[in-house]
Order: sequence, then C-alpha cells, then structure tokens
Amino acid sequence: MKIKKVLVANRGEIAIRIFRACTEIGLKTVGIYTFEDRYSLHRYKADESYQIGEDNDPLKPYLNIQKIIQVAKKNQVDAIHPGYGFLSENAEFAKQCEENGIIFIGPKVSVLQSLGDKVKAKEVAVDNNVPIIRSNVEVLESVEIAVQEANKIGYPLMLKAASGGGGRGMRVIRNESELKKAFPESKREAGNAFGDDTVFIEKFVENPKHIEIQIVADNHGNIVHLFERDCSVQRRYQKVIEFAPSLGLSSETKNKLYDYAIAICKAVNYNNIGTVEFLVEDGEIYFIEVNPRIQVEHTVTEMITGIDLVKAQIFIAGDYKLSDDQIKIESQEKLKTNGFALQCRITTEDPENDFKPDYGTITTYRSAAGFGIRLDAGSVYQGVTISPFFDSMLVKVSASSRTLDGACRKMRRALAEFRIRGVKTNMAFLDNILAHSTFREGNVTVNFINTNQELFKIKEPRNRANKIVSFLGDITVNGNSDVKIIDPTAKFLIPKVPKFDEYGEYPKGTKDLLTEMGPEKFSRWLRHQSQVQYTDTTMRDAHQSLLATRMRTYDLMKVAEGFAKNHSNIFSMEVWGGATFDVCLRFLKENPWERLQLLRKAMPNVLLQMLLRGSNGVGYT
Repeated sequence: MKIKKVLVANRGEIAIRIFRACTEIGLKTVGIYTFEDRYSLHRYKADESYQIGEDNDPLKPYLNIQKIIQVAKKNQVDAIHPGYGFLSENAEFAKQCEENGIIFIGPKVSVLQSLGDKVKAKEVAVDNNVPIIRSNVEVLESVEIAVQEANKIGYPLMLKAASGGGGRGMRVIRNESELKKAFPESKREAGNAFGDDTVFIEKFVENPKHIEIQIVADNHGNIVHLFERDCSVQRRYQKVIEFAPSLGLSSETKNKLYDYAIAICKAVNYNNIGTVEFLVEDGEIYFIEVNPRIQVEHTVTEMITGIDLVKAQIFIAGDYKLSDDQIKIESQEKLKTNGFALQCRITTEDPENDFKPDYGTITTYRSAAGFGIRLDAGSVYQGVTISPFFDSMLVKVSASSRTLDGACRKMRRALAEFRIRGVKTNMAFLDNILAHSTFREGNVTVNFINTNQELFKIKEPRNRANKIVSFLGDITVNGNSDVKIIDPTAKFLIPKVPKFDEYGEYPKGTKDLLTEMGPEKFSRWLRHQSQVQYTDTTMRDAHQSLLATRMRTYDLMKVAEGFAKNHSNIFSMEVWGGATFDVCLRFLKENPWERLQLLRKAMPNVLLQMLLRGSNGVGYT
C-alpha cells in the first residue's frame, strides 16, 4: 500500500468515519480543525490534528486549499480524503493535491471537471443518450441572462448550484419576480458553501421519486454499480430519510437506471466512488447530477451489500483493482443485496419552528444500540456546546432488516432509546415519518412531507428524568422550601410494612357488602350491628394532623393492599377531605382523582370514606 498517512479535509461524523476506516487498514491519520471546532471529537479521533485559520474564522478555513495543502506537506501526508461537502467536488483542490505529490482520495481531476460541475455533467449525459431535464444553454453570468433562459425553458424552474449538493443554493422558481429575487441569494449561498457561486436553471419536475445509483470504479477501467437508494423523503431539497433498495420501481426501470449511470461514468473514465442521481416520474427517467464523492447516506448501501465504501475509496486511490483481495468486488454479477436499510439524520432542527436549527448545550445524551442499528456520530456528548456555525446534524442512525417495514421498526425502537436534552431535535418528526404507511410501503415521492401535514404533529417528550435531577439538585443546594427546620440528629427509620399474601384473594369486606346489598339494605344492615364499627383515618386525618397532609400517593400505595387484606373487617378507610384534595393538587403536584382510582384498585373490598361538611367555611392556604 503506497498510502501510509491520510489527512481528512473535513470535520464531524464523516471525518471520524474516514479515520476509523484508515485505522482498520493500518494507516496514520491527520485531522484539521478551526478554533470553533477545537473541542470537536474528530480532532481527537485522528493520530495528529492541526488548527487551520484564525481564531475568529470558524468555517472558511475548511475551504482554504493552500492552507490544507501546507498542513499535508509539513506533516508528510501521502493522501487527502475530502469527505463530503466543503472541497469534495472541487477540481482545483484535486489538481493542487496532484501538483504537490499528494494522492486525492476521490475521482481524478478530469472527472471532477466533467461531472463535478452539474452543467457539464448534463452535457456528458446528452452525449451518451441519457435523458435529462431541459436546462439553460447560456452561462448564467447575470440575472438578465437567467431571465432570458428561463423564458425559453418555461416556468416552473429549479435554480441550483453547479458545484456541491445538500440543497444549498436550490430554489423552486415559479415566475420572473421570484427568479430575480432568488438568483443573487442562490449564488451567494453556493459561493459560501462550495467556494464556487456558479448556478444553473432547469425545468422543475413536480412529483417524482429521487433515485440515486452508487458507482464504484477503479483506476484500471473496471466499474460496477451497487444498486440504488431512494432519497425521495426531502425537505427543502435536503434528504431527510434514505433507504435501499427502492420499492415500487419495476425491474425494467431499475435496469435502465443502472445502465444510464454506468454509461455516464464510462464516458469520462470515472474512478473511485460516486453517485449518479435521477428523478423518476410515471416511468420516465431524468438524469439530474453526479456527486463525485462519498455521500452522507452511503451507510445504507454498505449495510445491504456488505461493502465498505470508504475503504474501497482508499484502496482504489492506492491503485488496487476492484477484484483484488483488499476490495473483493469480482464482478457485477456476483454483487447482491441483502434485505433493506434506512438512515435517519438526527439534527437540532425544530420541526415546529420551521426547522430552525437550535443551539446550546446538550445536558443529557444517551444513544441507542442493538441488533441491526449503526451509529455514525459527530461531536455529540453530554456537555457539548452545539455551535451555530456548523451543520445541525448530531448523529446518523442506520437500521437494517429483512424488510423495509422491519427496518422501520428497528429505527423507531432506536429513536425511542435516544435521550437528547438541552436542544431541540427532529426525532419526533422522524418517528412520524417512519410510522406512516406510505413510507413503510416505499411509495414516497419528493412531495411526501409537503402533502402530509400530520407529520408535524409533534409529541413532546416528558423529560421526567431531567426534571427529577433538576429538582434534586435544587433542593440539595438550596434546600426544600417546605422544610423550615432541619434537625441534623434526626434519623430516617425504614418503615416495616406488615406481611401479606400479594397473590392471594381479597377477603370479603364492607365494599363487597355494599355492592351485594345496595345502599338501602346495606344501611339497614349497619343499623342492626351491635358491635362498634371502626374507620381508619391514617390516609386522611392522621397524616393531615401529623404531617400536614404531605403523604404522597406513592407512600399510601405502599400499605394500601396489605391493609385491605389484613384488616378486611374494618368498616371503612378515610381517604379524602378538603385539605387532602388541596394539598395533593397544589403542594404535592399530584392528580387527586388518580389517587382515588389507585386506592380503590388497591383496596377493592373496603369502603372508602371522605370528610364531608354541609357548609364549609374553612379555607386552606
């Protein structure tokens, strides 16, 4: 292996993913980080890490080709992996690597020049008889040219960044005024995200499926596809949940997609891995772009094929063939899929606030695990501060099973296991999608979220554990406002509950008699009793007098069943009164009616009694 040391020109979860692959191969790793990222985990996952940029520059240094190359050369780096986003599709970056004797772990410069630019990629598609969506012919150097081209194509249109992906710079344009407003915004957004503000327009397809084909190609002319992913569940042209393989597409359509993807890549002598993306509507196929890089959602393809795409990238860059033992892809015919996999991106976006990213400190973090679950996390742990400068994604969760429905069940279980507190997340929204029958049947299109507003009915978590911990912390430091005097000599006595047969039947008591006789007969029966009838006041007057009515339902329930079984000969148990109700509700913050229901269930054989006044002139404070 001619590669011995790899620098990852990225951050977050994808940097960690690449470091792990390098470690498994036995390669040394180098990370880069900005001052804002100094506590991010990717810095510590690398063997070496170096700050780039000034302390007041949180993001742009990740786009600084010259500085990244300098770090690589100074530290004897053999190869650079760009990850996704940032410089991953930048032909100039790949060229600078080549000129400085550094291997670029991705497609060669000529490929990036042909396919990294989406406008040029369309030209390649047309030359190879791959159907495309009609787009601008003239370069959109000004808004005036954009308007002229738009009038030729016809509205509605899609305005896109020529470089990069992730929905950055993307807008649906339905008239000229929208185009004039969106054009400079889109250019500015594309320039900030990818270092290239080139944009283009194309005809907008209203309700398609978004299907992408995973390509793997070596430097020796060998190329295969690893089947398709369905990326139709999107919000503002950003993928939310992806799954593989797709459901609802005919074998004929799938085979056409595979053939088109291979044809485009062969035309430019593609090498390394990449994704060819299409829209499919009513059997019609439209090529949209090639992403010549690793994708966020690559995990689902890895799970259904068993092929490590990041390792494949590194070995291909090291000049291995697909059929070599290091990659083990002998032929297209030997590639198969196994079951289904899907990926959810847990972010700090708030679905009830137009998905506005939330920022702050994560006060609680507990991740999921278990059979069929894979986690690809960035910098997420208890106490981490979520920065407003970076992507809002916390962790990618991938689930696999023999069926899509089974994968959805695993994913919902995993989401339920997560505990993320301190910032808003989109987990409840993701769960609503996973529970929807249209998604579980694989019948989604790009308008799925927009046309199913019930997905936005979010059930907020109860956050019980955090509330308890906050309460305990408060009273530990500040004391309990209900406790006026603290006696340090007082000792807590462990109460001894009399034994009873918890599995035995309840002996017959007065409540059974009332039910059996009815009110009138029961009253006559009571009047004819010569022995004294006793009412136990423990659950009302006794703890009102001794403990200011502060006995909780939890404590009452500890003795209720045993009392009813051991003392079924009691006439009644007094459980209620004005103060009992008032304190239960206002001071103990409990539900009085729930207390009565629980006591009745625990003491079904004994009469429950309350203190009832004909005229109540007493107020409780």
